[in-house]
Amino acid sequence: MTVLEELPTAAGGRDRRRTELARFLKACRARVTPEDVGLPPGLRRRTPGLRREEVAQLAGVGVTWYTWLEQGRPINASEQVLLAVARALRLDGTEHEHLFRLAGVSASERALPAGPELSPSIQVILDSLAPLPAAVSNTRFDVLGFNGPYRAMFGTDRMRPSRGVVFNSLWCMLTAPPCCNPCENREETLPRMVAVLRAAYGRHVGEPAWEEHVQRMSARSELFRELWERQEVAPPQSWPRVFRHPEVGLLRLNATYLTMPGVPECYIVVYVPAGPEDRARVERLASLPPGGWAHTCEE
Repeated sequence: MTVLEELPTAAGGRDRRRTELARFLKACRARVTPEDVGLPPGLRRRTPGLRREEVAQLAGVGVTWYTWLEQGRPINASEQVLLAVARALRLDGTEHEHLFRLAGVSASERALPAGPELSPSIQVILDSLAPLPAAVSNTRFDVLGFNGPYRAMFGTDRMRPSRGVVFNSLWCMLTAPPCCNPCENREETLPRMVAVLRAAYGRHVGEPAWEEHVQRMSARSELFRELWERQEVAPPQSWPRVFRHPEVGLLRLNATYLTMPGVPECYIVVYVPAGPEDRARVERLASLPPGGWAHTCEE
């Protein structure tokens, strides 16, 4: 056998990837029960997990098409369809990545999951950072997890999802009126946040979730439209932030970003007091009981 014959061909690589895709889909399907997705358990279920027709129904695709996908046949799968399959199979962020790689769709072409599930250990880390306010955010500024001081800093009434809406710190600072805005130095903070959003958007141009997100903020905020049109881009980085709390007063903090391996495009942001007075106010903030003040950021 020649050296050339020993090397795997491109077609051979695609065949192996389709085989792995088929095995991965079968394994994921076996882990999801009908009860997990709101379906009746049914009778005479010979295999664990969902049936192929149930996955197809949940994803809104044809049974034949999904069967061919799971059999590893050479068919094309669009980004939108793969996302629907991922949702039906309740895949987390890492499993999303794996599915798209096996299907031959690069990470830059796929939509960012709106809210990847965080492991319990992440919440333990957030809680252990108290009294420092800390949260997990994605590159759209959706807040996916937070500790008590962070919740107290922004108010408690909007921190938990309602009707599927995730709390977004940029949206909060854009929509809250000056009298009740938790961000005191908006002139400095908002241009930087929009520049960070613009840089992340460059990796997702044309994706429905991102386009809808930008359009929603543009329709609601004239200030956002002005900042967005500047075409400024910036990475997440530490800079002075000033928050205002009705019971604690002004909090001068430095936002520090920590990356999270295994959780795509998400990071932990920790707010560190700028001086001794701010440290004392942060400690007082952390001691406040839940259910205190409520800001007026709109959904």
